[in-house]
Amino acid sequence: MKKLFSFALVLLVLFGLCSCHSAKHIETFAIPETFDDTRTYELTFWAKNDSNVTQVEIYEQAIRDFEALYPNIKITLRKYSDYKMIYNDVITNISTKTTPNICITYPDHIATYKMGENVVVPLDSLVSDRKYGLGGSELRFDSPKKEEVVSKFLQECYLDDTLYCLPYLRSTEACYVNVDLVEKLGYTLPDALTWDYVWEVSEAAMAKNADGTFKVNGQNVMIPFIYKSTDNMMITMLKQLDAGYSRVNGDILVFNDTTREILYEIAKHAETRAFSTFAISSYPGNFLNAGQCIFAIDSTAGATWMGAEAPNMDIHGGNVVPFNCKVMAIPQYDVNDPKMISQGPSICVFNKDDPQEVMASWLFAQFLLTNDVQIPYAQTEGYVPVTTKAQNTAEYQDYLNHSGDASDPKLYYSVKIDATKLLLSETENTFVTPVFNGSADLRAAAGELIEEVTKARRRKITVDDAFIDDLYRTIASRNNLDVSFEEGDDAGPLPSTAVWLLGGLAAAWVIIGVWQLLRLIKQQKAKKALKK
Repeated sequence: MKKLFSFALVLLVLFGLCSCHSAKHIETFAIPETFDDTRTYELTFWAKNDSNVTQVEIYEQAIRDFEALYPNIKITLRKYSDYKMIYNDVITNISTKTTPNICITYPDHIATYKMGENVVVPLDSLVSDRKYGLGGSELRFDSPKKEEVVSKFLQECYLDDTLYCLPYLRSTEACYVNVDLVEKLGYTLPDALTWDYVWEVSEAAMAKNADGTFKVNGQNVMIPFIYKSTDNMMITMLKQLDAGYSRVNGDILVFNDTTREILYEIAKHAETRAFSTFAISSYPGNFLNAGQCIFAIDSTAGATWMGAEAPNMDIHGGNVVPFNCKVMAIPQYDVNDPKMISQGPSICVFNKDDPQEVMASWLFAQFLLTNDVQIPYAQTEGYVPVTTKAQNTAEYQDYLNHSGDASDPKLYYSVKIDATKLLLSETENTFVTPVFNGSADLRAAAGELIEEVTKARRRKITVDDAFIDDLYRTIASRNNLDVSFEEGDDAGPLPSTAVWLLGGLAAAWVIIGVWQLLRLIKQQKAKKALKK
């Protein structure tokens, strides 16, 4: 047994040494005294484009314009349709030092990237560098100064008081309202939506005719209230109520009594089917445009899918029911203290062995903040540019003032411009949640609480304290959240990945044990043979 134990220890030590030896260390980035433009640099740039051809063209044009200024820097664009795919690929490539040079991503994801040593470049010193920082004297393009980046958006890019990314574009959530159906139900749309108002109107819309069709639209389908992102829904409701979600240091607070009360309210409306979610029913805009939804909450970046004349709608034109679409701020508990989430992608730069390569990457990263990139990209959907430099240009203001202009219906689509104006007017009322390694899991857990309660009531499962207690434990375990419930509580089942890992380790030890046992038996037989 002692020999087996010793053998196991040796294996573990060797494994640790091999792991350390194979881990490729990158030195902390230090800004070179000057950028060496006599060398050629080949950079990779990973970005998401929502399958929007115009967005791809903007990226490609930005690359051409940048390479014209810096002929020695060549950039290869890799297009993605999903930010999670970018995240997974970055994580996979960190160990082999094959991460991209520049990446469009989210601070939640960067918090995980930077757990690797010197993987993501801190940008504080780069931003303030006199020659190559924002507005630097040695740049070959008109870069915005640091003070020209909207401070609210820049603050979102700090992790542990260090700047790890630049904001690229920003959006928030909006409530797209079918005004005609609201008025048909006998209600008047208020200046600002409250949760009570939305719930009341939604329940009123569930009344049916004798033939089973809904009175409000005469159709067989009506889902009055659909929320695209239940992650954002729970996070925002808790923020509006000043309730716990998470602290900056990563404390998990979401499993609280206020969350419980929110879930009870949602359960009531899920039971009547006055409320549903994207994960359960599909895109809110599809139902809104078919006259089957009254309140559709989605990103302002999704505005081109909303409305009877939406340029990007996913349903057949024959199924569209013309209606008056109004863009409003999401429902509030206190309309005098509005709160809505800030969202949108950011730009990070990955560290490399060659500081000059990092400098080349930094130059292109900040080139993406120039007016010639920010304004065209923001015009594709309901985004806003992240710099006051772009927002205040005559070009951008002219765009905002042409809402509904028939000369270019797609560019000047009124719902898209109204969504953009909503964020511009409400920027100071937006918020972000703390970012840390694991904050993406916490965000997922917040949404899963709403999804699971909604599914339960649709299946006629009772939602009571016992159900929610069990749900808290299950969701915490599923998302690997470090939460302590009351003593004696069952922590819930292990995640499947953990089960497989532990099972694999157990199997490995069994194989090692059997191998060692056979080896010892063979040695004993050899000794006996020698004695004979």
